[in-house]
Amino acid sequence: MTTQDNIPALKGLVLCGGFSTRMHEDKSTIAYHGMPQWQYLVTLLQSYLTEVSISCRAAQQDNFSNYPHLIPDSVSFGGPSAGLLSAHAAQPSTAWLVIACDLPLLSQQSLELLIQSRDPAKAATSFISPFNQSPEPLIAIWEPAGLAALQQNVTAGKNCPRKTMLNMDIALLENPYAMEQFNANTPEEKAEVLSNLGL
Repeated sequence: MTTQDNIPALKGLVLCGGFSTRMHEDKSTIAYHGMPQWQYLVTLLQSYLTEVSISCRAAQQDNFSNYPHLIPDSVSFGGPSAGLLSAHAAQPSTAWLVIACDLPLLSQQSLELLIQSRDPAKAATSFISPFNQSPEPLIAIWEPAGLAALQQNVTAGKNCPRKTMLNMDIALLENPYAMEQFNANTPEEKAEVLSNLGL
């Protein structure tokens, strides 16, 4: 049972460690809002959280040399689980509000809903993806227990945050701003977003 006194502290984590293979450029540096996407997302999270970290590969650290809170991958495997579990290893008692860097339409209204709906008694709080009706693990609040379960799955060779969520007791939310969950992973999707933003 989770009481008010033992609710884990909530911090922000922007996942920037992908290779952006389909986009052909680093998705975290695309300027949809007049600044690099990582900076836009950090600024959004800083409206609600006192500490926001960037998850990145060790080779990317110079890209964020002026940012004080970096968590380079500390594990040998890749994918978003690497960022999640590196953060968990660095601060195992922390709950993380996780955002992937490829979410150019995300705004404060989705973040407010997610934070207000947080259920720390669950392993995670997540939006339902409007694209596949599954939990969205990369716009979500992961509690320490959920990250411990992810660690167990990865150790067993199951490196998929969504599949981990499907087998946990989580709080699932319908997002009335569902298009804010749109991932821009290709040049065509980038162009679509820029057109929608009037750029």
